[in-house]
Amino acid sequence: MNESFTSEAATSVNQGRNRAESAALAAEAPLPTAESEEWRYSPIADLPMAGLQPKTSPTSGVEVDQFEQVITERAATVVLIDGFVESITVDAGWASKGLVVESDDSQAAHVPEDQRTVFDYLHAAFSPSAVRIEVPRGLAVELPIVIINHHETEGTAVFPHLSITTGEASEVSVVERQTSMSGFGLSVPVVELEAGDASQLRYAVIQENGSDHWQVGRQISTVGAQTTLSTGTAAFGGHYGRMRSDCRLTGRGGTANLVAAYYGDGDQVLDFRTFQHHEARDTRSDLLFKGSQDDTSGSIYTGLIHIHPEGAGSNAFQTNRNVKLSEDAFAWSVPNLEIENNDVHCSHASTVSPVDGDQQFYLHARGVPPGISDRLIVAGFYQEVIERLPVPAAREEVRRLIAEKLDRRTASE
Repeated sequence: MNESFTSEAATSVNQGRNRAESAALAAEAPLPTAESEEWRYSPIADLPMAGLQPKTSPTSGVEVDQFEQVITERAATVVLIDGFVESITVDAGWASKGLVVESDDSQAAHVPEDQRTVFDYLHAAFSPSAVRIEVPRGLAVELPIVIINHHETEGTAVFPHLSITTGEASEVSVVERQTSMSGFGLSVPVVELEAGDASQLRYAVIQENGSDHWQVGRQISTVGAQTTLSTGTAAFGGHYGRMRSDCRLTGRGGTANLVAAYYGDGDQVLDFRTFQHHEARDTRSDLLFKGSQDDTSGSIYTGLIHIHPEGAGSNAFQTNRNVKLSEDAFAWSVPNLEIENNDVHCSHASTVSPVDGDQQFYLHARGVPPGISDRLIVAGFYQEVIERLPVPAAREEVRRLIAEKLDRRTASE
């Protein structure tokens, strides 16, 4: 481990919890390799940790795009710079109704002990504070909460933390936009979603990191009884972008809708590991991930549906579709099932293929040039996912980012 990630550096972040112990555990933990199943196919062993310093103090004077042209009306806005809370603004009307959006120095991420890696220990040691969003029982927050999460300082590792909790019969939508400088850096974001009984929690993240940026993220969610959790991920940036999602359906009748759209070009690698745990009866999960790979880029998807012994009556679906736009691109897609109860309905599917030849022929026969036809096909390929993104205000932005990728592809032909 890089000697910069010391116990002294960790305790200098703030004194909110026992950071020195986590830093010591990180110093003893090895960097993962692709030999372990959880990191199979990934380039994680190439991460140059020696070139990184932990960010232990706030960065001032940074102006970032507040996303106001996309989401004009909002219940609250949070700005994070290098993992530190720069500002929190909560609409007075929603605050008076009990909406809580605040910084919590004492809260560490709740990563199960048997899942922890060096990145989790580093997060526990160096995360400055959690952004805590709490929606009280019965409150329906009609406007979205927007989080601007920007990594500004080159050569640093940052550790943002977001925690969202919905009370019984409450409702909220949260959009997070992740960006970074163009140089080398590492971000290790952790998002925790706890959806209380009969609530509706919608969370969408748009990742637009710089071309040399590395990201190793986690999303940990718990779904209560008669609850609907909807998450959406749109990943377009970074040199290596990884997200592990663990969704536990713990209450009877809970539902989880999980979607993602991703597009890699250049030498990017976008990596997704998903776990759908049906721990209670009569639960439902539906996962749809779609991605494209161009140039020498690649994507990795491994997913597990796990029906626990108490999960009778569960319905679980998992679909991963990939379109290779270049012969040199690659896509690994490995769905899995583990079923410990017979009274269930489950399916999984994956495809990796070039642009559909029949669709190309149809368009060419009607006078559409080859470059334009591929663009139309790829844009249409994403439509199903975009329509299912849980926060409608983010959908046009995702369309725009896909169009930018396609513009670069057209310009290079």
